[in-house]
Amino acid sequence: MKIIKRNGSEETFNPQKIIDAVKKADLANVNGRLLTDEQIEGIAKTIADTGACVSRALSVEEIQELVETEIMKLGAYETAKLYIRYRYTRSLARVANTTDNRILTLIECNNEEVKQENSNKNPTVNSVQRDYMAGEVSKDITKRILLPEDIVKAHEEGIIHFHDADYFAQHMHNCDLVNLEDMLQNGTVISGTMIEKPHSFSTACNIATQIIAQVASNQYGGQSISLTHLAPFVDVSRKKITKLVLKEFDELGVIPTKEKVESIVERRVREEINRGVQTIQYQVVTLLTTNGQAPFITVFMYLGEARNEQEKKDLALIIEETLNQRIEGVKNEKGVYITPAFPKLIYVLEEQNIHEDSPYWYLTELAAKCTAKRMVPDYISEKKMLELKVDKNGEGHCYTCMGCRSFLTPYVDENGQPKYYGRFNQGVVTVNLPDIALSSGGDMDRFWEIFDERMELCHRALMCRHNRLKGTLSDAAPILWQYGALARLQKGETIDKLLYGGYSTISLGYAGLYECVKYMTGKSHTDPEGEPFALKVMQRLNDACKGWKEKHRIEFSLYGTPLESTTYKFAKCLQKRFGVIEGITDKGYITNSYHVHVTEEIDAFSKLKFEAKFQALSPGGAISYVEVPDMQNNIKAVLSVMKFIYDNIMYAELNTKSDYCQVCGYDGEIAIVEEDGKLIWECPIGTQYWNQGRTQEIRDRVLHL
Repeated sequence: MKIIKRNGSEETFNPQKIIDAVKKADLANVNGRLLTDEQIEGIAKTIADTGACVSRALSVEEIQELVETEIMKLGAYETAKLYIRYRYTRSLARVANTTDNRILTLIECNNEEVKQENSNKNPTVNSVQRDYMAGEVSKDITKRILLPEDIVKAHEEGIIHFHDADYFAQHMHNCDLVNLEDMLQNGTVISGTMIEKPHSFSTACNIATQIIAQVASNQYGGQSISLTHLAPFVDVSRKKITKLVLKEFDELGVIPTKEKVESIVERRVREEINRGVQTIQYQVVTLLTTNGQAPFITVFMYLGEARNEQEKKDLALIIEETLNQRIEGVKNEKGVYITPAFPKLIYVLEEQNIHEDSPYWYLTELAAKCTAKRMVPDYISEKKMLELKVDKNGEGHCYTCMGCRSFLTPYVDENGQPKYYGRFNQGVVTVNLPDIALSSGGDMDRFWEIFDERMELCHRALMCRHNRLKGTLSDAAPILWQYGALARLQKGETIDKLLYGGYSTISLGYAGLYECVKYMTGKSHTDPEGEPFALKVMQRLNDACKGWKEKHRIEFSLYGTPLESTTYKFAKCLQKRFGVIEGITDKGYITNSYHVHVTEEIDAFSKLKFEAKFQALSPGGAISYVEVPDMQNNIKAVLSVMKFIYDNIMYAELNTKSDYCQVCGYDGEIAIVEEDGKLIWECPIGTQYWNQGRTQEIRDRVLHL
């Protein structure tokens, strides 16, 4: 059994420490009932048994509270009082140096909590450590100075989660859609250097990677770009190459046929597309931003964005090359081709590519092969998105998310034109739905009372995020606010006008709908008896956002939170507050957003069809997934799922098996095993980047196909 110390480091549980601490308190007890040695040893055994049941490492605070409870159960109230008093005295002494201790454990790579906080960061690297150190200082300032005490308390108790507190001290926003078109067509400035409109496709790709790195260093969330914005530069290169080819023939004294010239030109155009796409892929995975990781970048592939047939054909060439290069993968330090984490790819399913007789069906087949081998792309259904993303003029739109799943809401500018690129999200606060249910004790009237209280708490926390951005000068991040990524503001101008009227969004996240419904109704939300309550909760969350929007003229939007480390945090807090309740708090994780529980037996098509109802009620962002086995020899089945996505759900992905051990080179599915009361990946040997809750959740997943 492992425990997590206050500074975040992990060590093996030692029952003798409990025995010694309780004995000290008991010896100081001169008035009340004393404990026997057998009773004290029994307390230590009970704690050990409890730790074994929860299948995760208990924190020191949890262990101490369990000790207090066990002492009181034995009627030794005076001993319990002395034990509590000792804890309080020690906590006062620790207040002054908690941040210092956490930073020191970061430097020495002993902080297990931080190691497993973000699977995309390697905590042994200096640049990552520097970012984490700055984050600890930011969190300390945020908790002590910047946020109201009740919001901090609610965050620490897992009632809500105030996301990205490690960046809150600075005036930084969450995620965005980069207006790459504006920056490439009209020029930009990077680190004080003027970058003019590129004269070739490969140069445009090189500039795009520099923009991506700059944007990532000035925000803390994901960003997205569209390949459509690079497509016009294919024809720029084509015209340039044509002139060179004709010149070469002229120098040779040869008069070529038109067909011969076109053949040579198109071959060289494809070679340039290959180089340009390779630049993006390799630059993204090798760049380190100021937060110590590769940019969290999503690349959008949507034929419907092309403005003419030539641009569409050129865009198809870029998409084809992007998919082919991702299928190949990138070489690791041992020279083995592996699956890179970024860029994330999103492929739009549309009438031009979804049927066998569609002109771009070959791209969809290629996307299916890519998904089977590399887990990307994810899929957006143009058909469903046009139904769900409707602007005030009644027109539907199809566009990419910002990063992994955060979507902007439809927006029409002052000229009556839809606008998505250049917009952003201000930040997220997530409500713990199972906590509301458990706090109500199952009483429905009490549930809605607590629900409203929690909504107001989230409202105030979100306004803290909004107000932190108000007054931010464009000079804080010139690449974002002055040079086209998000706006073209003047030097010294504030970003305030971009925070209102729907230009940007701010998100109310939610987690654990399944557990909430299960506790209140006794049924899963997939059950006909549980589903109505689940949908009512979703509607009430949307109603809260609507009310805040009307009050403040800010685009509040409901967001299906990707929990990452928060799934573990919420689970631990629920166990601490309510104990272990079968089917509700007996796991080291709670369910992401509206998702069907990972252990629930359900086929892929039923799951997608069911979750589509909840995606429609998550306008601020959502994604559904299905767990599938290795599909590389069953592309037909992958295509069947993709066609189903097109007709039934806006945004989905297939989670295929794609494991690789950096130590021994094994590339099969890596098992999760229990060792000394802790779940670990049997291979690779070494640092584990997933927390215990997420590891358990991955282990528990059932296949849907």
